[in-house]
Amino acid sequence: MTEAKAAVVREPGGDFTIETIEVEAPRAGEVRVRIAGVGLCHTDLIFRDQFAPFALPGVLGHEGSGVIEAIGEGVEGLAVGDAVVVGFSSCGACPRCDEHLPSYCQSFVPLNYAGMRLDDGSTAYAKDGERVTSHFFGQSSFSALTVTRARNVVKVDTSKVALELLGPLGCGFQTGAGGVMNSLACPAGSSIAIFGGGPVGLAAVMGAVIQGCSTIILVEPIAARREIGQELGATHVIDPRAVDNLGEALRAIVPLGLDFAFDTSGVVPVIEAGLAALGSHGAIGLVGVPSKADAAISVNIAALMTPGHRIVGIIEGDSDPQSFIPELIAHHSAGRFPFDRLIRTFPLADINEALAAQARGECIKVVLIP
Repeated sequence: MTEAKAAVVREPGGDFTIETIEVEAPRAGEVRVRIAGVGLCHTDLIFRDQFAPFALPGVLGHEGSGVIEAIGEGVEGLAVGDAVVVGFSSCGACPRCDEHLPSYCQSFVPLNYAGMRLDDGSTAYAKDGERVTSHFFGQSSFSALTVTRARNVVKVDTSKVALELLGPLGCGFQTGAGGVMNSLACPAGSSIAIFGGGPVGLAAVMGAVIQGCSTIILVEPIAARREIGQELGATHVIDPRAVDNLGEALRAIVPLGLDFAFDTSGVVPVIEAGLAALGSHGAIGLVGVPSKADAAISVNIAALMTPGHRIVGIIEGDSDPQSFIPELIAHHSAGRFPFDRLIRTFPLADINEALAAQARGECIKVVLIP
């Protein structure tokens, strides 16, 4: 066992507590990574608050980056000292994994949410004999050390960007950019409205610029986020609080209707406004997690069929991290994906203060440094 500082959740919705935990050596097929930085994502809070079940006490965190410091038996293609982004878990053997769609792996839910190794129910973390849940999204990286399956890590080039900033490419930024570049595959010259100017939405704006979209509308209530959205390439911005009818405001910009819409809000009226603003054969991609598990949108079947509208659920931007994360880093190196502009770093020990700052709108994307 090796000791590491970690942010532990002990009560639903409670503060994170900084504790020293014991971290196992990697088992067969695993590696242990010393975390350089880890993004703070809304999904972490969903599980902290027990919107979805996660056994407590436990360690969350699923946007880690760092350096491999130990390798388990049978691991090939990786070495101690490799710089890596730690991604989500997938089995590598089901039909979706074979199609390079690991986020739709048929074992995605247990692999990423169970909080344990599936083969024997063990965890990689403990404290004074107490079981501590691990392997959240395959990693539980709100810790100075994490143990993860070798399949989950992506070797990365850090020559032009700091390693500690790369973790969010494993989830939030990958989801936003991939949603536009992979899931919707927006062609050059197309129009898109993006709902929400948080890290996922702004990554989608950058993805739309990379794709060559001619009209990029960002719908976001916070003025500072609308401003940075325009700096990143949004051609239009809308404050949804300043318009009586969001659908009509979108139609005023694109009278024939949008080619694409992309929702990061999970807010039912916003999604329905996006649907209403679609043009012929338009598509809306959904990545926002709703505030209630039973949230549902109302769709008129004939109004969906006649113009050929499409509603697309998206997980992780339909990305294959092994190829897409290096692609995003290459775009960053070329100046096309300046995701680091969205990041503010905090010490891991200040995770609760970082959460409060993010909730106040003082920063867009938090990265915690162990």
